[in-house]
Amino acid sequence: MVSTPTRTRGKDPRDGKPKAPATPGKKPSGLRGHLRNFWESLEGKDRAPNSSTYYLILGCALALTAIGIMMVLSASSVEAISEGKSPYADALKQAMFGVLGAAAMYVISRTNVNWMKRLSWWALGGVLALLVLVQVMGNTVNGNKNWIDLGGVTLQPSEMAKLVLCVWIAAVLARKQKLLHRWWHVIIPVVPGAGLVIALVMVGNDLGTVIVIAAITAAGLYFAGVPGKMLAIAGAVGAVGAVLGTISSANRICRITSWLGTASASCTENFDFDFQSTNGMYGLAQGSWTGLGLGQSRQKYNWLPEAHNDFIFAIIGEELGLVGTLVVLVLFAILGIAIFRVVVRQTDPFQRTLAGGIMVWLLGQASMNMAVVTQLLPVVGVPLPFISYGGSALVMSLCGVGVVLSLARGQLPPQQRPRFLPRRSPKTARKRT
Repeated sequence: MVSTPTRTRGKDPRDGKPKAPATPGKKPSGLRGHLRNFWESLEGKDRAPNSSTYYLILGCALALTAIGIMMVLSASSVEAISEGKSPYADALKQAMFGVLGAAAMYVISRTNVNWMKRLSWWALGGVLALLVLVQVMGNTVNGNKNWIDLGGVTLQPSEMAKLVLCVWIAAVLARKQKLLHRWWHVIIPVVPGAGLVIALVMVGNDLGTVIVIAAITAAGLYFAGVPGKMLAIAGAVGAVGAVLGTISSANRICRITSWLGTASASCTENFDFDFQSTNGMYGLAQGSWTGLGLGQSRQKYNWLPEAHNDFIFAIIGEELGLVGTLVVLVLFAILGIAIFRVVVRQTDPFQRTLAGGIMVWLLGQASMNMAVVTQLLPVVGVPLPFISYGGSALVMSLCGVGVVLSLARGQLPPQQRPRFLPRRSPKTARKRT
């Protein structure tokens, strides 16, 4: 009988050399390993939650708001003087809305945002009613009908619709979490509800807000866990709708042809989008590396339309240079990373979808605005969050940050949660008593 050779423990049977111990879960090496390490560090899931994410979100939002008030003062002062107004009028109004938004942000951050589920349908109904009122008795500015005066206060309901849609979509899809593999439950009622909001905003000719709302809807479906095939079909339908909406308006066609450099004579005479985008680039070019100095912009002397609003990023580049624009970019990048960490750590479907929608809203709108100013996209009316002039936009953006702060605070142990006032020690409490 031939004996079967025995395998030596710990050695490779082919050459008898000691075998390297297996390392379970070994990470890939090379470029793939570096990318995976970078992504894991970005998520921060390998670290225990701490209050740093909370304070990063809070600090970036307040810093961007402060920069916005400062730049609104600089960009609007000359035009205000030419109209016979105080050079501080717009900046003081923006600061007032900043204080109001910061107070709302603080209150929301100290609550459990699950209460928003119960009010989501009522909030959607209220926003739809306001959007209808805008078309009936609203104000038209630069061809867009977005504003309405209620009791002496000018509101922009389309800005409210962004936060309301984030909450409503998250609440609806969270209830249908186990049914999202069926296309009928994915469509109803999210697509008709969001489509109605988009249609009412489109009637007011606000293409930029329509794009942002569509992105919020897509983000809600994605973070709720809708299958990729359904997302692809929804994206294709949305692309067809965007094409039809573009070719149905001479204004939108002129925006695209002006961006491509093929604008007709009628586009140049009636709209002249080249003038705005070209002067925005002039401002960025004049700023060079360090800028002309705060308050020293040339383009704000009635050369650049909407200098304190949609094109305020060009004034930042002109007065503060490349350094100033990079500071704004870094603040938005840190804000995005911090919110993303809140999203990936969520286990509740409502909270994950809500935080994801707010992240896409703020970061997507900021990216779109800066891309328009730098001529990477056609000219569309999208304000830069926290920075562009506009009370409704600023208050709603800070309220959105307040929701994310509440979610970030809820992920921490009770003893690590940030407090408005420091907790008194037992010794101090006994002395005061």
